[in-house]
Amino acid sequence: MRIDDLLSDADRAAIRRATEAAEGRTAGEIVSYIVERIDDHAEARWLAATLGCLSLALIAGAVHAIGGHWGGWGVLWITLPALVGAGLGYLIGSIDRVARPLIPSDTLDRRAQLRAEAAVLEEEMFRTRDRTGILIFVAVFEHRAVILADEGIHRAVPAGEWDRLVKELTAGIRAGRAVQALIGVIEGCGELLARYQVDRRSDDENELADSPRLRER
Repeated sequence: MRIDDLLSDADRAAIRRATEAAEGRTAGEIVSYIVERIDDHAEARWLAATLGCLSLALIAGAVHAIGGHWGGWGVLWITLPALVGAGLGYLIGSIDRVARPLIPSDTLDRRAQLRAEAAVLEEEMFRTRDRTGILIFVAVFEHRAVILADEGIHRAVPAGEWDRLVKELTAGIRAGRAVQALIGVIEGCGELLARYQVDRRSDDENELADSPRLRER
């Protein structure tokens, strides 16, 4: 699914309103950052190609062995199915629903974390006056979410609270409810900041734009 198809204008407006509401009663500066996918994940296609190659080669070998066709052109009739299997596997491995399970979970977690950290630098979230930036990162293809809080928030809110919100957001992404889950987590951030008294100053300003950031990668 393309980013532009995932978020309608109404969705973007709803995310912006939720962010404004959460920031309206706390000092938090919340940034929603959504990417279509983190990486090309070429290893998934090559793994599928390898599996396809081995599968058809084994099937062809078994057929020739049972039929007594070893020797001569028999080797060729094993090689050809192996090449066809590799090609088909590569193509099938390009399908998102097939590719995602082929990528190790810890690899997806690591890549999501690194991309989220890069987003923090890109948005210069560390420049807020009281270091109260919060990044809510969503990787649609990978079904991954990361929440990163700057030190002004990190000192006040226990890490376990963010873990709970990440699990809620991840579950929503996997269920095809990414937008609704994101809005719920933004509201949850506002509730956490209010509970742990990360209060607005009288001269508080909106330092980071409230609209969601959308990226293909």
